[in-house]
Amino acid sequence: MPSMNLYLIRHGETAYNRDGLGLGRADIPLTPFGERQAGALGRRLAGVPFERVFVSPLRRAQQTAAAVAGERLPLETLDDLTEMHVGETEGLTFAAMRERFPEFLREWSGDDAASLPMPGGESLDDVAVRVIRALDTVRASGATSVAVVAHNFVLRVALCHILGLPPARFRVFGSDLASVSHLVFRAGHTGIRMINDRCHLGDIGAPGDGR
Repeated sequence: MPSMNLYLIRHGETAYNRDGLGLGRADIPLTPFGERQAGALGRRLAGVPFERVFVSPLRRAQQTAAAVAGERLPLETLDDLTEMHVGETEGLTFAAMRERFPEFLREWSGDDAASLPMPGGESLDDVAVRVIRALDTVRASGATSVAVVAHNFVLRVALCHILGLPPARFRVFGSDLASVSHLVFRAGHTGIRMINDRCHLGDIGAPGDGR
């Protein structure tokens, strides 16, 4: 199998991220600041010779992927890259989650979090099934340089799978807004070039500064 450079990219800021609300499959767009973050990602990766750009169907990922791909490539949507279905926690503050689902949060902080479904939603093990399927599609593309634009839990689970860790180890990795991780597959080996890198965001200012 030829070598592959894989770039795992998280979308920019949405209003839910800004306001500290639970966010799964709510299909909301980027904020103006999130659009600036996406633009910074596009500039950062402009020199990467991407051959394919795979993306979640949700708008925040589509907008970010469009900034990365520019006019170079069409976006290829994979439903398996959709963010975790967070069920009844969608749109809740953490304080509201503590009030409504205290037992769930106690279990979620433990070692068996991966098998624990969100209230009315998916578990990380459920997410892993479709993330592995999406990664198989990416690897089968035969491309040597690929961007995958997706979401927090999806990208953490993807990193776990790629590096041979169970989904329960998802907390090992950060997956900040508008971050990029770069991995290289070559001759049966996986190399890590960077994980959760955000150095491209240093010149875009802060949310609400009017830029």
